[in-house]
Amino acid sequence: MRREIAVAAIALWAAAMTACSNSTAVPPAVAAAEPVTSSRSAASASSSPQEAEFLASGPIIVENQVDVAAQRDGVMAKILAETGAPVKKGQLLASLDNRQIAADLEAARAKTRSTEYDLKNWEAEAKVLEADYARAEKMWEAQIIPKEQLDHAKYKAESDEWDVKRVSEMRANSEAAEQSLELELEKTQITAPFDGVVARRYVRVGQNVVKNDRLFWVTATAPLRIRVTLPEKFVGHVKFGAGIGITTAEADSARLYRAKVIQVSPVVDPASDTIEILAELYGDTSGLRPGMRVDVHVPNVP
Repeated sequence: MRREIAVAAIALWAAAMTACSNSTAVPPAVAAAEPVTSSRSAASASSSPQEAEFLASGPIIVENQVDVAAQRDGVMAKILAETGAPVKKGQLLASLDNRQIAADLEAARAKTRSTEYDLKNWEAEAKVLEADYARAEKMWEAQIIPKEQLDHAKYKAESDEWDVKRVSEMRANSEAAEQSLELELEKTQITAPFDGVVARRYVRVGQNVVKNDRLFWVTATAPLRIRVTLPEKFVGHVKFGAGIGITTAEADSARLYRAKVIQVSPVVDPASDTIEILAELYGDTSGLRPGMRVDVHVPNVP
């Protein structure tokens, strides 16, 4: 009974749109459908020889929907988000035991500081030796010291320059090790990749996980979209921005939701002689959820 009510409602809606356009062409405000698991023509309530609309069905989808995976091995220490919890991008969902990494990182930072102090010491000594060499040059030019003493001051200054470079490289290596540990520490923090909701949790506290293990399934809740395929005859009739009607396949099928076409395939699939369109719902979408199956109503064409 609800199916007949829905079809009658769509037929009246399509007739009203046609009357407002004063044209026999398909109204631009009604022309799209979704990825079709099944598609069919729905007969109108009247006995018109041309069926009033084409009916396709498929699930509601969202663009962002991913499994959040572990980026390193570890033991799950905390879980901060449960199934059904709304989350914001960057929000902490869980964390692995990071005590060893934190200790290693602190040791690396201490080594970096120590190396930095050594470098400053060598740089200060290099300045002293450079000054000694400059003074020795003047004394040699005044024939106060022999050439051997000048060469000695020169070699000491050059040797110290190499020590400065050596310690500088040690500092760079220490900083690189510190940055690597900081990255590993960051990997122990599992965060939400975008605004949405936790659709599923796969882990528990104390569980050993390895890299790439699924931890959470996070999905966006908007915008809601539907992708369907239509027969080749709809080429040129279903265009970007066109409006379509959508009803739920099971629940309150008499309620009409609104959507507009945001993408039309530029080619026809030669294997099935169909085109694919993507529509986005707008307005009041209360009662709809990603994954729900809905019917898409498209004004038919000859």
